[in-house]
Amino acid sequence: MFLTNPLRCFSWRGSRCFHSIINSPSFRSPINTTASAPTPGTSSKVSEKGRLFSLLSGLAMETSSTCSLVLSGKTEAENETAKLLKRNDTLKLPDDIEISVSLHSERDKSLKESGFQIGSYMNSLSTDTFGRFLIWCSRIPSTQDVISQNFSDLPLGAVCVADVQFKGRGRSKNLWESPPGCLMFSFTIQMEDGRIVPLLQYVISLAITEAVKDICDKEGLPYIDLKIKWPNDLYVNGLKVGGILCTSTYRSKKFNVTAGIGLNVDNDKPTTCLNEALANLSSTPYKFRREDILAFFFNKFEGLYDIFINQGFQALEELYCQTWLHSGQRVIVQEKKEDQVVENVVTIQGLTPTGYLLAIGDDNQMCELHPDGNSLDFFKGLIKSKLV
Repeated sequence: MFLTNPLRCFSWRGSRCFHSIINSPSFRSPINTTASAPTPGTSSKVSEKGRLFSLLSGLAMETSSTCSLVLSGKTEAENETAKLLKRNDTLKLPDDIEISVSLHSERDKSLKESGFQIGSYMNSLSTDTFGRFLIWCSRIPSTQDVISQNFSDLPLGAVCVADVQFKGRGRSKNLWESPPGCLMFSFTIQMEDGRIVPLLQYVISLAITEAVKDICDKEGLPYIDLKIKWPNDLYVNGLKVGGILCTSTYRSKKFNVTAGIGLNVDNDKPTTCLNEALANLSSTPYKFRREDILAFFFNKFEGLYDIFINQGFQALEELYCQTWLHSGQRVIVQEKKEDQVVENVVTIQGLTPTGYLLAIGDDNQMCELHPDGNSLDFFKGLIKSKLV
């Protein structure tokens, strides 16, 4: 079976498992393993050893510490699932990380008021499937691990959200730390048609931008200039504020997709965030809240996903192209002719049916663009192939 993939990230690994990794959000701060300059009177070697030991000790504590997961549901049905998972001690994390599980309904009021406000989120949620079962953790290695490791035990559309994430995924297997103020979450999706799995990230990106617009409309706020950078990044005023990570496994003739999203909501470092962008537009005291954005995201995503599955991405493409950064953008592409690589300038028009970039050359020849797989910037080293 052959699957067309715009990012060349999907590949078969045996007959039972299909796996993909798509670029994760670079809005996070990489864990720095380089020792800084020593203080006066301290040798460089001693200082570097001390700092390295401190770093490794900190990482060891993070790895060995217990992660506390709080389970909650929109209705009694989801809360019964939460009780069952707790009673059966079902949930797990990789690397033998210990976890403790509690129910949101059983927590003290003072504890409910700290961290992610689950009650506020549930009150704003109006979906039939997505986001109705929630796992929250104040500090966790990766929300992606919680969902992917427990996919078969969780209800469809289950979401895991964290306040702090210290082992986020990077394209070069780097460790990433997401600070407080980021909205970091992963959720489950199940799909049957592998040909459209690579397009899912576009639907997710669109749902995020539309959710922020819906909040602005509800609160009477000016629109934040939140844009999509193909294939899976989110930008505000030229700075990256978010991104999408999707992984999947193929079992029992279905693709179990774990979709992860990160968005700078209230942390202006290391780039910028939604609230900083809002403050630059308006003197309103209102601030975007993670709980509202997550609920509005699922409210919007559920409808867009239904259109995507039943009508195809083409039904969403016009709205998507209104929200991305690239219509009319001129880019340099590479084309191999005989033994030479020739560079040409083309203009981006939209997307091809398979999710690649559709462009037109100065010779009016339509072409399809895809990344060479070697650059961190997808718009460097674009490879051109002619469309018949």
